Amino acid sequence: MNSNIEIIDSIIDLKAEKEAIILAHNYQIGEVQDIADFVGDSLQLSIKASRAHGQMIVFCGVHFMAETAKILSPDKKVLLPDKNSGCPMADMITASQLRKLKDEHPGAVVVCYVNTTARVKALSDICCTSSNAVNVVRSIPENREIIFIPDKYLGDYVQRQTGRKLILWNGYCPVHAMIDVRDILEIKKEHPNAAVLVHPECTPEVIDIADKVASTGGMLKYVKASSKKDFIVGTEIGIIHRMKRQNPHKNFYPASGRTICPNMKLINLEKIFWSLEDEVYEVKVPTDIIEKARAAIDRMIAIK
Repeated sequence: MNSNIEIIDSIIDLKAEKEAIILAHNYQIGEVQDIADFVGDSLQLSIKASRAHGQMIVFCGVHFMAETAKILSPDKKVLLPDKNSGCPMADMITASQLRKLKDEHPGAVVVCYVNTTARVKALSDICCTSSNAVNVVRSIPENREIIFIPDKYLGDYVQRQTGRKLILWNGYCPVHAMIDVRDILEIKKEHPNAAVLVHPECTPEVIDIADKVASTGGMLKYVKASSKKDFIVGTEIGIIHRMKRQNPHKNFYPASGRTICPNMKLINLEKIFWSLEDEVYEVKVPTDIIEKARAAIDRMIAIK
């Protein structure tokens, strides 16, 4: 194939033939976002996956997201166009580690960030995303202990927002953890009127200097509604593609040149085409894990 136009046409034809829907996370490269039927953050994609029609979901994201789609649509074939597209944070806690933590805190409610494996979700009471973590924790009775896994920085943010003391795990997102206050302040010198947007996976020091702390979906809403013209974006740079498309007359500056998740950048148009053509790489989750993990995800989706 000689051009993107040919690949795009082939993807569209295959998608119709196989009754497939393409979902893409906000951190995917621009060409992947542009070919997707729906682009969103973890919660939006979870809900979209649960309502997806057709026979097949092509998930342009990382492995735990495709697993979540499979849990919510067990009768559909779920494909991840690059099998190496993993998540370091999701790998920072295993099912056996969570079992041990639960044994140490009997009776505690386990709140599990969606950035985890299906087996970890299956051992949890309720999932959360960065956009609803505060509301999820607020929904839990005051007299219950809460284990919050795996992101210690999101957990710290939730503690500060809710006043609840959480049992935290030493997990984190390497991309968000490397965002540095000094980098943001340097950019702020050049663009003094810029609003600072940061993801709650950032460190407390970065969160403290932000004008807005939000999920990627929340950031997009904030930018659209804001009268400001300049924004310093403290999350993975993939979101800037969508911000520019929605707000062509506004300016966006990455909080750091290092905020690139290599796993999120593995998928491209060719891999989506091959995934649809050869139906690879299928993501499978055992039935018993699906049933248990589904309960935790459904409890999350029920919280507004």
